[in-house]
Amino acid sequence: MKQFLITVAGVFAGLLIFLIGVPFVLVVMAAGAASSSSTPQRAVLELDLRDSLSDQSPQNPFAGIGRRSASVMSVVEGLRRAQSDPKIKGLLIRLPEGGLEPGSADELRQAVLRFRASGKPVIAHSQGLYPSGVVTATYMLGTAADELWLQPGASFQVTGLSSQDLFLKRAFDRFGVKPQFEQRAEYKNAVNGYLYDDYTPAHREAQLSWMNSVYQSNLAAAASARKVDAAALRRTLEAGPYLAEEALSNRLVDRLGQVREAQVALMRRAGADAEIVEFEDYGPGRERGRAGAPSIALIEAEGAIVTGRDGGGNPFAGSSNIYSDDVAEAFYDAIKAKDVKAIVFRISSPGGSDTASEQILSAIRAAKAAGKPVVVSMGSYGASGGYWVATEASAIVAQPTTLTGSIGVFGGKFALGEALGRYGVDVRELNVGNPYAGAFSMGREFTPQERAAFARWMDNTYANFLTRVAVGRKLPPERVQQIARGHVWTGAQARELGLVDEVGGLYQAVDQAKRLANLSGEPRLRRMTPNASAFEALERMFGVSAASVRTLAAAAWIFGDPRASAIMDELAQARMRDGGALVLAPERFR
Repeated sequence: MKQFLITVAGVFAGLLIFLIGVPFVLVVMAAGAASSSSTPQRAVLELDLRDSLSDQSPQNPFAGIGRRSASVMSVVEGLRRAQSDPKIKGLLIRLPEGGLEPGSADELRQAVLRFRASGKPVIAHSQGLYPSGVVTATYMLGTAADELWLQPGASFQVTGLSSQDLFLKRAFDRFGVKPQFEQRAEYKNAVNGYLYDDYTPAHREAQLSWMNSVYQSNLAAAASARKVDAAALRRTLEAGPYLAEEALSNRLVDRLGQVREAQVALMRRAGADAEIVEFEDYGPGRERGRAGAPSIALIEAEGAIVTGRDGGGNPFAGSSNIYSDDVAEAFYDAIKAKDVKAIVFRISSPGGSDTASEQILSAIRAAKAAGKPVVVSMGSYGASGGYWVATEASAIVAQPTTLTGSIGVFGGKFALGEALGRYGVDVRELNVGNPYAGAFSMGREFTPQERAAFARWMDNTYANFLTRVAVGRKLPPERVQQIARGHVWTGAQARELGLVDEVGGLYQAVDQAKRLANLSGEPRLRRMTPNASAFEALERMFGVSAASVRTLAAAAWIFGDPRASAIMDELAQARMRDGGALVLAPERFR
């Protein structure tokens, strides 16, 4: 009976996937094929940055359905293709009203400058700039265009950079919540908001350090683009805020106009019958280069670093984690690939698990031992665990405003017993074995012995981190002690300290990998990022069994769609091989 119910459930799930998923996948495939071939003969790309912008495209094929948001990597690769595409005649950038992440803005700025170098015009249009986030980074990106337009009457409030932090100590004291955390060391301030009611001197110093570095970097890039002195530009900006007309008179923008006027201006330059094409409809295109020729593998990872594999979760949401098993496996696949001669590891991560970070670092060591250099390209973040994984790479490339370093650790718990007791909730515990087994009970504080044992563990973890940095960066341990202590640096600062080899973006990292592997010409960039296929995502969503796969294949055959049938056959064969079966099947005609 149990097996019958399982089979029925599998059949139902299979039919549901077939009736909903297969048509959707086929539509997506058809739309993708159409979009790649439907670019008009004279096209102006419109890149809209007003929605949220991730560093990388989601690994889940269904993530972002219903949304039109881009990723930094898709924009960089798309512009690289567009600069040599004779159909693309210009670029219009729709700027957000608030700030961009500084590292993302740097990467996009470099891509825009490369596009402009091909002789194609670029207009950046803003409907107003407001003091939200790092708005100086948004302005810097706008100045990279040939012309920066501002909507008439709009606000121009680029006067500096601000950051806010919440401090909860007084609230915790009031409600009886007792945060108990260990930090290594004084600049590792991620939990300061729980422990204090204001910035500590070290926290204030570290925060202002990276903020000033980002601000100066943004100003220098904008001043260079505007062909003015950086100090003079700073004085003009800080004398604001301005309305659009004042910004124009102060030569902070080039022209006032509505977005439609900017579109028309670019289409006139593009020639008769020019059309606007949304950037998402243009896309990054296919990997260039001959299959089998020497290639450089590109492995991407974004988010917090955790152990295990991506279990799928919500198939319509992008993953916010870096799964150590998936990333390590991608490295081992690149090691086995004979055409891969070097690896570029693109990472944007504020940190995570030390053991997960060590697993990824071990895979990087294996790649280097196999004679394949590994170059790390950092996005907006390469901090804590995000820096741990990079320590022993052949080279590290970061943007001038990438937040990196944070060489330190923290950990602890909240003791909630007193707070819950005020509401009649009692926490009790039972332990077997060493008393430390209950050290992380939420009902009470650490005992002195537990706190001492936990502190020793933190010391050892921190020492391991320092060792990784000293060995990987070839720095004396005492020097690492000085520049670590949990301090966050920008890429420009990290370069001066020896924590980063080069300031730049993805394609600077590719060039570095090419040099280290002694490759000539333009090798193929082969993406080996661990991605779930459309059917794997559906399988995770519905928990498809082997029985439902067979039902899917039968249904596809009955409905007579050869593409769906072929896909189902492949999926069924793959599952049978995974189960130990020997599958004899002819190769697909090419």
